[in-house]
Amino acid sequence: MSSPRLQSHPFFNPSKTNPNLIFSKSPFFLPYFSTLIRNYNPKPNALSSSLQEFPPNALRRKTNPQCTVGFSLGVDLGSSRTGLALSKGFSVRPLTVLKLRGQKLELQLLDMAEREEVDEFIIGIPKSWDGKETPQSNKVRSIAGRLAVRAAERGWRVYLQDEHGTSSEAAYRMINLGLNKSARQKTSDAYAAVILLERYFAISGEDIEIVLPKQIDLQEKLRKV
Repeated sequence: MSSPRLQSHPFFNPSKTNPNLIFSKSPFFLPYFSTLIRNYNPKPNALSSSLQEFPPNALRRKTNPQCTVGFSLGVDLGSSRTGLALSKGFSVRPLTVLKLRGQKLELQLLDMAEREEVDEFIIGIPKSWDGKETPQSNKVRSIAGRLAVRAAERGWRVYLQDEHGTSSEAAYRMINLGLNKSARQKTSDAYAAVILLERYFAISGEDIEIVLPKQIDLQEKLRKV
């Protein structure tokens, strides 16, 4: 069973926002932006050949603002709870928290994507402060790999985005939004997924990793999308 959908909040246009800025003067901006990417500043590097071949929506919008793409589903995977956030255009909002595991979780993610017209999954992969993967990273890669096969059958892509620091950023965000302790406990995973998508759009998807199915026919299907 999943929890009810979370209340949405107005958001911003990352394409017009400097990810290194810390907004602190306006009371409107403070809850949403004061910690945006504060501790996340990846070194610029050349795009990998796989991202050039299978560009994520954020990169497509950067290179061609007029292009029409689907929506993005942010996924914060946990041991027992999975937080989801949805980006329609550049507007990001918390969606829901799922309390499912295994195949039931994967099928529910696909169902959510179908319902929300999503064509890419941005899944958070745990990393330490120095960028190294953690023991939990392998579990996330396993789930992402299985999901990538099912997603590719529908012409959808799966990407991995560094999620280091998203939980603490989410906690700060919820406090500034005025959420009480009970609400924060129920929605923290979804807000972590929001931070994940913000990070993804702020850097135009240039620091993510695509998860490709091994089947050549499915890779070809993704190339044609």
